[in-house]
Amino acid sequence: MTTPSLFSDLLSDPAGADQTLLSLLPPARPASHGTLITYFKRYKMEIDLHDLPAPQLPEGFHWVAWQPTLSELHADVLYSSFENEVDALVFTSLGERAGCRALMNELARRSTFIPAATWLLAQDDQPCGTIQGLRERSGVGAIQNLGILPQYRGRGLGIALLLQALHGFRQSGVSRTVLEVTAQNERALRLYSRLGFRRTKTTYKAVSLNDRR
Repeated sequence: MTTPSLFSDLLSDPAGADQTLLSLLPPARPASHGTLITYFKRYKMEIDLHDLPAPQLPEGFHWVAWQPTLSELHADVLYSSFENEVDALVFTSLGERAGCRALMNELARRSTFIPAATWLLAQDDQPCGTIQGLRERSGVGAIQNLGILPQYRGRGLGIALLLQALHGFRQSGVSRTVLEVTAQNERALRLYSRLGFRRTKTTYKAVSLNDRR
C-alpha cells in the first residue's frame, strides 16, 4: 500500500461540534471550590478468544499492519472518529488531534504494546479505521480504542476491525481480551454484545466540566 497523505487535510471540523458534544453530558453536580463534576457510566467487557469467526471486509477495503511510521495516521483516524462522540468528553485527548498523537506515541512505547492487535483499516489508500491492543499485567489482552470514520459506518467495518485485532491477540498467546465502553455509546455496546463480549464490571468516571462550558 502506498503511504497515504494525512487525511486531516481532507476533513474539516463540523460547525457546532462543541454544542453537539455538550448536549451529551449527564447532569452535573457541584463539587468543592466551585468545580462542576459529572459522572459517566462505563462498562468493562470481556471475551474468550475461542472459535473466533474470520473478519470479513467489503470489496475495496484492506488491512494495514502496524509499523511505527504509521503512528500519526492511526492518531488522525482516531481523532476524526471520536471528536464529536461522547468519549471525547470522557477522555479529552480523544477530542484533540495533538492528544491523539500523544496517546498513540505513549501506547507504542509501552512494553505491553501488541503490534499484532494494532491495525489500520483502509479503502484504497484512504485510512478509515484504527484499533490498538495492549497486554495487561495479568496477561489478558486489552483493546484500547476502536475508531471508524463517521462516513464509513454502517458497513460492518467495526466488527471486522475488532475481529482482526482479536485474532492478533490470540496469535500473540492471549486467550482472553477486555475492553471498556461508555454506557451512552449504544452503537459500540451493540457491536460488542453481538460479537460475544459480556459485561463484567460497571464503573463511573468523574469528569470536570469547568473547562467545557
